[in-house]
This record gives sequence, structure tokens and C-alpha cells, in this order.
Amino acid sequence: MKKFLLAVASLVLGTASVQAADLAARYTKAPVMAPAYDWTGFYVGANVGGQWGSADPTTSTVYSPTGYFATSSVPAINTVGAQSLNSSSVTGGFTAGYNWQVNHAVLGLEGDINYLGFKGSVTGSALYPCCAPTGFTVSSSVSADWLATIRGRIGFLAAPTWLLYATGGAAIAEVKGNFNFTDTFAAATESAAIRDTRVGWTAGVGTEYAFGGGWSLKAEYLHVDLGRASTTSTNLASFAVAFPSNVYTHSVDIKSDIVRVGVNYKFGGPVVARY
Repeated sequence: MKKFLLAVASLVLGTASVQAADLAARYTKAPVMAPAYDWTGFYVGANVGGQWGSADPTTSTVYSPTGYFATSSVPAINTVGAQSLNSSSVTGGFTAGYNWQVNHAVLGLEGDINYLGFKGSVTGSALYPCCAPTGFTVSSSVSADWLATIRGRIGFLAAPTWLLYATGGAAIAEVKGNFNFTDTFAAATESAAIRDTRVGWTAGVGTEYAFGGGWSLKAEYLHVDLGRASTTSTNLASFAVAFPSNVYTHSVDIKSDIVRVGVNYKFGGPVVARY
């Protein structure tokens, strides 16, 4: 009986020793650290989209006792000369900028140069109140081939790779306007042109999604207002007779709404480790 108990005790102790050895050999690995995307860094990109714009070109003149027009003609000309036109086109270009990520906020400075393609023309005619059936015609054309912006960006991360942002800053474009006045009373003509590099403003919102390797996709809306450019002329003439006292004023403004998508590539920038 004693021998049997000793054998059972030896078996139990041996099994416990083996289990203890197994437990001593086991360990738990530390969790693998996965890289989290960091938005800090310099980036370049390209974009394409559409612009829908409007302009309000104006032509007006003044009455002069030594001038060409009757007193009733000037208000009629100014009314017809208050014109409006619309333009839409494909737009596209290149972007460069730098982002700073601070926790869940992203601050940035961005610049771009784009083909704008704004172009439109309008013509209006009326009879002279004093002298029907003779009348006059006012024609205007407006264009802006390119647009550059320099903007700040401020946003927050809805997810580590998903940025929502607002943006705003300066908008720069060369605004062109051409204006012509003609009549059928005495073949009077007047013309003028505007070539002005305008500095206006722009503001908008956007979203950007980073999908690895420094690449990101974005969608953006911008409103652009280039303000108003003006010029004057004193070249009204009829049958080679000049009427400089009838001073003409011409002006034009351009506003545009731009919707575009783009792709950016970020160079370098720190990668933060997280569990």
C-alpha cells in the first residue's frame, strides 16, 4: 500500500513539474506598432475641374454742351451699357504647398496656377430717344485665361487619413475687356480696352484623403472674386470729328465658382508610431 501511494505521489509531482516548466517557457509578444499617417510635409499635385463665372461689363458716358449727344441720349446709352454675361469652362493646373499637423489639426499654406478659360461677350442696342429710328449699339467682351491663388488652409482630421478643411486667400488673374460703341445717326464710334492683372480674394472648403505612400486625393470648392477694373476714353468721333468732352467710362468685374478634384504627393514628413 505504501509503495502504491509513493508511486501516485511521484506521478502527480512529475506532472506538476512538467506543467510548471511549460508555464515558465510561455511569454506574450508586445503588440506590433503600426505607422500612422502624418500630414506634415511639402507636397505637389495637379487638379482638374470646372468653373462657372459671371461678369458685369459697363459702358457709360456723360453729357456735354459741346459734345455729340443730346441730353436724352446719355441715360439711354448708360442703361444699355449696364451689361451682364456668363461663362463656363474646364479648368486645370498645378498645386504646391506645405502642411503642419498638430494633433488632430492640420494647418497649411498652398499655391496653385490654373488655366481658367473665362470668356464671354454681350451686345445691346437701342434707339435714340431724340432721334428715332436712328440708334446705337454697345458691345463688350471679357476674358481671363489663367488664375493663381495663394491660400491658407485650416482643417481637422475626421480620421487619421481623412482631412476636412477650409481655405482662403488671394486670387490673381489678368482680366481683359474690350468695349465698342457705334451708332447709325452719324456713324459715331468709340472703343476702349482693359488689360489689368487683378488681385482679388478666394475662399472655399475641401476634403482630402491619404491612401498611402505619400499620395492623397482631394475635392475642393472655391469662390473667386477679382474685383472691378476700370478705364476711361475720350476717343468718340463722328466723320473724323472728335468729341473728347463726352468722356466714356468702361469697367468689368469677374466672379467665378470653381469645383475641382486633384491628386497630391507629399515628400517625406515624419511617421508617428502607434499601438
